[in-house]
Amino acid sequence: MKQSNNTIRLNNITIGGGSRIVLIAGPCVIEGRDITLRTAGRIKGITAKLNIPFIFKSSYKKANRTSGTSFAGLSMEKALRILSEVKRECSIPILTDVHTEGEIDAVAEIADVIQIPAFLCRQTELLQAAGRTKKIVNIKKGQFMAPEDMAHQAHKVEMTGNKKILLTERGASFGYHNLVVDMRSLVIMRSLGYPVILDATHSVQLPGGGKNVTGGQPEFIAPIARAGAAVGIDGLFVETHPNPAKAKSDAASQLKLDLLEQLLAQVIAIDTLVKEEYAA
Repeated sequence: MKQSNNTIRLNNITIGGGSRIVLIAGPCVIEGRDITLRTAGRIKGITAKLNIPFIFKSSYKKANRTSGTSFAGLSMEKALRILSEVKRECSIPILTDVHTEGEIDAVAEIADVIQIPAFLCRQTELLQAAGRTKKIVNIKKGQFMAPEDMAHQAHKVEMTGNKKILLTERGASFGYHNLVVDMRSLVIMRSLGYPVILDATHSVQLPGGGKNVTGGQPEFIAPIARAGAAVGIDGLFVETHPNPAKAKSDAASQLKLDLLEQLLAQVIAIDTLVKEEYAA
């Protein structure tokens, strides 16, 4: 697969251009200080052992919920404070998502990567506000979007003078509470000139398939991640939790933290093989 021509640097991490795959991982949402710090510490230990670059991800709130009674997060102030502590105590960069232009200034003080949620990926003012922070902007492809049309969304960010853009695949709506991952999407989006990320956990969701919550099929996380690595990706996005069954958000689609090391070892082996072939 053609390498993206837009290599992005974040501290000592290189994203794109044939560099080693980057992991973006963490629990879906900030549930509390202790569990967040413990999870970040464990992921950092795993990634250090496997020598894979790591960006911690967790949402300070969940604005898009299946039900109005679903857990939406702690207060924004408290959750951002926890993210700041993770960044400081664990010495790792942070990715989190924004939902309105009014949130961006506060988030940009902490986050290294600002994420645009899939359902908001066409919101011009939100994209441009994120771009003006000069932080890396990760745009998740909407479940309703053709991959080639993500060029227009990336251009909205580039209009601010910011070319530090990632594009993330997270499955396309197949109807009847299901998503499908078309691996061609990764090739198409990378051909637009941006590093591509595969979100292997949101891709196994069954939206609305759990009555008042989103369902999921976590048994397909590993196959999708391995397949993406075989196609050639710049980063892997995995929401992971020590006990997914008790997670307050996306309980049915998060990877059990105990399974992360094995999955990453497999993905790294495939990634190394693929990128050595393209470098030859």
